[in-house]
Amino acid sequence: MLENCKTARERWGGVSEIIDRWLHCRQNLLVSFCHLSEKKSFADRDKQAESNLRELCQQLVDYVSAGHFEIYDQLIQEGQAFGDAAGLQQAKALYREIDATTDVAVDFNDKYQETDDLSTLTQDLSNLGVALETRFAAEDRMIDTLHTAHKNQLA
Repeated sequence: MLENCKTARERWGGVSEIIDRWLHCRQNLLVSFCHLSEKKSFADRDKQAESNLRELCQQLVDYVSAGHFEIYDQLIQEGQAFGDAAGLQQAKALYREIDATTDVAVDFNDKYQETDDLSTLTQDLSNLGVALETRFAAEDRMIDTLHTAHKNQLA
């Protein structure tokens, strides 16, 4: 029994480190987003804005991809390992909420990888900001539901 506890601590304690790194990436994404959003208008051929936009797009894709291909899977596995049926059910609803914001992020990235026309960037950043706010809130609830809720069982 002690060995099972140790294994669980090793297995799911590592998830905390993965989540911490991912949340650090979220912070960097937000900094880039805010930096670009500070500008009230964008001129075509604004090299600094284009550079900042490329950086934001890369961070956005990396963050969204890590969530879908690493973090959410880890959280679901943890919920399954702890037999948390209620948490897994709640996570399904949260995942649908998160998934809707993925389309906004991917569309934003695709649009600005294909164009140097920044005439609609202010509005697109606003739409992305709303989607990110929704996404971050749902992700935080998922972490709380499927990871933080089991911390005491790891001690």
